[in-house]
Amino acid sequence: NFLTESLSEWRQRNVSAVWLKVPITQSHYIPVAAKEGFEYHHAEHDNALLKLWLRQNQLDATPRFATHQVGVSGMVINEETTEVLVVKDKNSRFNLWKFPGGLSNLEEDIGDTAVREVFEETGVKSEFKSVLAMRQQHTQPGAWGRSDFFIVCRLKPLSFDINFCPEEIKACEWMKITDMRKEINVSSITYRMTSIALYGLEKGFDNCGHSV
Repeated sequence: NFLTESLSEWRQRNVSAVWLKVPITQSHYIPVAAKEGFEYHHAEHDNALLKLWLRQNQLDATPRFATHQVGVSGMVINEETTEVLVVKDKNSRFNLWKFPGGLSNLEEDIGDTAVREVFEETGVKSEFKSVLAMRQQHTQPGAWGRSDFFIVCRLKPLSFDINFCPEEIKACEWMKITDMRKEINVSSITYRMTSIALYGLEKGFDNCGHSV
């Protein structure tokens, strides 16, 4: 058939890999490609992308798809009152105060993610100032088997009235940083973030953050 003949020609030309994009409406062609050795690279929306590495005497050098996901949290600090904006997730099995946040969208800057997520969850407008910390982990339950980057951003509040999203959040308030430290596990990243916040308030955030 046409695919078999094309693969033979591409091997003779020493082509390294072949990519085959299959619309969902034509997915009946996927078994045909599978018989030729194609495998899934990824599927998204209404298309599947299949791949075949042709150089059998060499290791497959094609890049894997989406090895990580990026979660961003916004630490909104009111420097005048030494308060931070904290939330409790409605759908979490843990009844813990934390900073609002969520997953970064495709082609979205980290700072924009933090500002967007804070506003969507709390109704508070803010401005990105710096990245305070990053954590990498490989067993995040909601990461679909991918590794997870979690980035904490420092935000400056531009508004203070809370109007939280009842579908996602069950509680939201401005809380003194020293009071929050009493509410959370001392081994958590949230607790370590409060230590950084207190240091920044005392010594200046230029010494403990990075703009991006």
